[in-house]
Amino acid sequence: MKVSKSWLCEYVSIKSDTNHLADALTMAGLEIESISDPYDYLKTVVVGKIRTISPHPNADKLQCCRVDIGETTIPVVCGAKNIYEGALTACALPGTCLPNGLVLKKTVLRGEPSEGMICSETELGIGDAGEGILILEGSHNPGCSLNETLNLSDAVLEIGLTPNRPDCASMIGVAREIAAIESEPLSQPEITLEETGPDCSTMTSVKIENPDHCPRYAARVMLDVQIAPSPIWLQQRLQSIGLRPINNVVDITNFVMMETGQPLHAFDYDLLEENRIVVRTARQGEKFTTLDKKERTMESDMLFICDGKKPVAVAGVMGGLNSEIHSKTQRVLLESAYFQPTSVRKTSKRLGLSTDASYRFERGIDPDGVILAINRTAQLMKDICGATLCKGIVDVYPNPLPAVQIELSIQKTHQLIGITPDREQVKTLLKSIGFKVNDIDDDRIQINVPSHRVDIQRPQDIMEEVARLVGYNSIPIVSPKSPIQVEKQSLHMAYRQIIKQVMTGLGFSEAINYSFIASDSADRLSLTSDDRRRQHVELLNPISEDQAVMRTSLVPGMLETVRHNLNQKNIHLKLFESGKVFLKQSNAPLPEERESIVAIWTGAAQVESWQQKERICDFYDLKGIIESLMNALHIKKLTFNKPQQDVDPYFRIGYVAEIMVKQNKIGLLGEIHPEVLNAYQIKQPVYLFEIDYETLYPLIPEKINARPLPRYPATERDMTLILDKKVHAKDIIDVMKSCNEKLVSDIQIFSVYDGAPISEGKKSMSFRITFRSWEETLKDEKINQIHTDIANTVIKTFNAGLP
Repeated sequence: MKVSKSWLCEYVSIKSDTNHLADALTMAGLEIESISDPYDYLKTVVVGKIRTISPHPNADKLQCCRVDIGETTIPVVCGAKNIYEGALTACALPGTCLPNGLVLKKTVLRGEPSEGMICSETELGIGDAGEGILILEGSHNPGCSLNETLNLSDAVLEIGLTPNRPDCASMIGVAREIAAIESEPLSQPEITLEETGPDCSTMTSVKIENPDHCPRYAARVMLDVQIAPSPIWLQQRLQSIGLRPINNVVDITNFVMMETGQPLHAFDYDLLEENRIVVRTARQGEKFTTLDKKERTMESDMLFICDGKKPVAVAGVMGGLNSEIHSKTQRVLLESAYFQPTSVRKTSKRLGLSTDASYRFERGIDPDGVILAINRTAQLMKDICGATLCKGIVDVYPNPLPAVQIELSIQKTHQLIGITPDREQVKTLLKSIGFKVNDIDDDRIQINVPSHRVDIQRPQDIMEEVARLVGYNSIPIVSPKSPIQVEKQSLHMAYRQIIKQVMTGLGFSEAINYSFIASDSADRLSLTSDDRRRQHVELLNPISEDQAVMRTSLVPGMLETVRHNLNQKNIHLKLFESGKVFLKQSNAPLPEERESIVAIWTGAAQVESWQQKERICDFYDLKGIIESLMNALHIKKLTFNKPQQDVDPYFRIGYVAEIMVKQNKIGLLGEIHPEVLNAYQIKQPVYLFEIDYETLYPLIPEKINARPLPRYPATERDMTLILDKKVHAKDIIDVMKSCNEKLVSDIQIFSVYDGAPISEGKKSMSFRITFRSWEETLKDEKINQIHTDIANTVIKTFNAGLP
């Protein structure tokens, strides 16, 4: 939003300099983002004195002048008829950018050099006279810049207007704020109308079919309108704030919109069929061509302004090509309306069409300013366009919006804003911006909110106004008195942090995915029809189709992350994610939230280098990660069991294990099924484990029992057995442990072999058993006896043989 300081001075006396004014407006809530001068281009236009004039040797209508510009004299070729020797004029130097877009440079005209341009008022954009050059009266020094000589300077302030202040989207609105800052009265333009035409109600009518979308619509009719360029003062006003002059009628509607904040639209009266206005919603898919010559497809809740048969404008956004003002227009129907802000906002966003009008309508305009604006426009059209005004206005306002009245407690105001202006000061401040205030009792006052302040709806809004008008910089900085209590970190949060640190230490990177996944994720994971994880919580307004439901598993997000990295040629991945899943509950409105961790490993476990060959990761690499993680959490009795029943189908059959701690299943470990990998377009093996935190947390010991280091050495014995290939190492170790030998401290498998000379269907497995006593040094005879007993038990149980 741009405002011109000279334009503002028409409504309020401004004593402050521009920089002080900008600071004051910023502190009042209207942040000034930049300050510029629309006459900056005149800095390279200087006062020139014509010293000599001679005929152009190669052109009858041109003359060669020598122009004194102070430090030097330059040749200028000119065709104006009113030049004479000794005349003081405006000389534009090379580099000057004139209002019409022309950039001057040194040139040669018909063989004669010309190093500048002697300009007229219209060429400089400072007046209407264009028949001859600008002649400066009085005594002026050649070489002085023209803007200093003629005192042509203005400050244009660009305001970063917040959405809650639509009242300041106008010159009068900003002037009202300045009047409060400067303690000066606000001067509104005086409007006097001479209505000599027929009664307006005989010329047109207005019907509002959807008053919810359009609470108020007013229309005026003007006859004998003369379409022409706007006077220079009007063009300058619009240009100073970045608007392009078009013609006098359109320029007047834009001028009044910028002056009052009320958008208006002018229709060619003779292009309106049946010469009347109907406000209705569009039909679904209805086509309409707007002023920008683009065909728009409308929806059923978008509002149209129509004549007796067809739409002629998109309400509050843009007019139609079929009723625009053109050079032969003689009769004009003028619209001034109040449209429901939400309706205009939706229409503007859906059509992708934002205009100065929609900017104001969608934030909320003054419903009582409709008549003021249409009368102001009528006055200017009479003065500038020579229009004949029809008597009266057609004003349809079926359900007037109620005035807002608010009771304000002075004491509560002090408590909220942190400063203590007295009652009279509060009343004075509010009256300075147009509020009407009456006393109720010693503490309370009643405030009648002006209709232009659509943002004021409750006492807190008034309190904010008081703080703003007193000055935010007047509010003292006070540290909070209440002590800040930091709650002790929960045990589960501490466990989660430890797990993340351990996984990072093991070389994994943490992934953070959206909590939203695609609705077909359960299909891609091949989950069974009765799997609870198929019951998704659907999002009402999803970001995209790939993020349409709340996740019931962390696996889809991790596989998407793997796919994305592989597409970027990042093929060696060690990733984990710790987060919540959301399981739908039939008897509760909110889903059950469970925490878990998922880790994946794909690519190399050992990257190739000059010291070693590349080794691809496998099931046992990830199994070792789980063992390290459980060890860091001080969890004992960790085992990996073959599933006794079908597990998650996204694991490859025969390459999956249950993660058990003290007979509690805490998760699964395995290789992802090739069909699932294909569904995610992954072309290399992926190993994954997932652990449920809700099951894991109770198994983590809160206290760690320590014992002294052993005083006596350990002794090891190896055992090699020939077994059937179907026998699992874990079953053998379980049998060894079931012997309950107290001196056995550890059992490890260190070799597995099948092939010659081992019989077909058999395999060789070697185990290392560690013996240790906390009371004495063990003797070989005792260890050998225990070792033999364990071996006999295993041989008998599995029908094993010795090599």
